[in-house]
Amino acid sequence: MQHVRSILFDIFLALWTGLFAPALAILWLCGSPERGVRLASRLWARGILIGLKWLVGLTYAERDRHNIPDEPCLIIANHQSTWETLAFLILFPDVAIVAKQELLTIPVFSWFLRKSPMILIDRESGSKAVRKMVDESRAALDQGRSVLIFPEGTRKPASEPIAFKRGVELLYTKLDRAVLPVALNSGLFWGPGQPYKRAGTISVSYLRPIEPGLPGNEFIRRAEQLLEAERRHPWPQAA
Repeated sequence: MQHVRSILFDIFLALWTGLFAPALAILWLCGSPERGVRLASRLWARGILIGLKWLVGLTYAERDRHNIPDEPCLIIANHQSTWETLAFLILFPDVAIVAKQELLTIPVFSWFLRKSPMILIDRESGSKAVRKMVDESRAALDQGRSVLIFPEGTRKPASEPIAFKRGVELLYTKLDRAVLPVALNSGLFWGPGQPYKRAGTISVSYLRPIEPGLPGNEFIRRAEQLLEAERRHPWPQAA
């Protein structure tokens, strides 16, 4: 039965995404205003989360929102699922997500990525991609938008230890902003390689912020430890 519910959600996702084609055309004719694009992307993501709740039985719970800084910050999260890419559009409405350029192959979603705008990087371009990431992250923060990055670089099974790529260390040292670690256990329910999506409650834990000014290697060590500790003892427990 859970497999059938997951298939029904996949059908709903395709139909719901298709419904946004007219919205894209209208926004394009209006000059693709960023505020309108972000509003449409939030509506799209919210509909997907509602579909997950009613069709799959998958929802989420947040803990310790008081840890979110009052000022725009750098957000880091472990990456286990497609779920968090969608959910962060709701959890942080104006967030600028550092995303890999390969996502531009996804219909509709790619348009939102370009026009929101998000921070798109080509990982094959090396130091050029790093400079672009830092410059565009700084610009987003100056505009009052927090920046989200998944430091592991790609989705990992929920059982794998957390290990960061180097890019986040450069962002931390260059941007001089507080860092909000966010721990997720989404891979227990919608993980890479799983045959179907499971019912349950994804935990979203906002951990104590890491202040700027640490040496880069110390920041990496502390951030990995915080997220790894939460990964080993998730809240709430999987359904």
